[in-house]
Amino acid sequence: MPRTLRPGQRSELYVVDVGTGARRLVHCSATLLFEAPNWSPDGDLLVNGDGRLWRLHDDELHEIDLGGVPPINNDHVLSPDGTTIYVSADDGHLYAVPLGDGTPRRVSNDRGPGFRHYLHGVSPDGRTLAYIGLEHVDGRRIANVWTIPAAGGADVQLTDDEHADDGSEYGPDGKWIYFNSERAGHAQLFRIAVGTGEAEQLTSDERVNWFPHPAPDGSAIAYVSFPPGTEGHPADVDDVRIRLLAPDGEVREVVTLFGGQGTMNVPSWSPDSRSFAYVAYPL
Repeated sequence: MPRTLRPGQRSELYVVDVGTGARRLVHCSATLLFEAPNWSPDGDLLVNGDGRLWRLHDDELHEIDLGGVPPINNDHVLSPDGTTIYVSADDGHLYAVPLGDGTPRRVSNDRGPGFRHYLHGVSPDGRTLAYIGLEHVDGRRIANVWTIPAAGGADVQLTDDEHADDGSEYGPDGKWIYFNSERAGHAQLFRIAVGTGEAEQLTSDERVNWFPHPAPDGSAIAYVSFPPGTEGHPADVDDVRIRLLAPDGEVREVVTLFGGQGTMNVPSWSPDSRSFAYVAYPL
């Protein structure tokens, strides 16, 4: 079931100017719990809510026709040219939906009834999707990083262990996939080299760090940081922080908010890398 707002709660969509740190409220709703902003090449923001996809245009949310795709969750990614939206649906599969006219196409393969696909990234050339494959084996919940051709084809598994991985997203050069993993004890940020499988840890602190989003120009990685001891990436958490990680390892605090799940699950940078978007859920 789609998430809904609690009594007295709001969804607030903000845009942050990275240079100044100033934030701007661009949309607010007391009726629709919307999540996970993407930024289209033409400057509109896309969010999901109530199992559907919405475009913010002229200060109003307009529903995007997904052509009969099952209800979606908050894992959706735009193709680099902005013509196609890739979504994760509640049936566990990935779909490609042409924006405008066109017929939806299922991208993912059948990997058994207990396997679910959660999309997070698309390669800079638009040819490959990065997703998290979630399966249950002997009562254990196993999540690994996978890729699949955007046109459909054979999956490639990049990680193969029992440490929970999530948020797999391509860097701007296409050579690395960034993700969070509990292989360090609790969730920290990592990246893995495409082709070699070499993994590198990027953060190491007491906070629980999720969803790395590299800027298009490679200048920083935006991510969601939960308080120490947080399990998973829950909703409605106080002291959730959005941070920027610079290439030299310096961490910059940008904003503290009430939120978590849905705040910034997907690539949310503006095409010029000057801004990013996020959602807060104040009560």
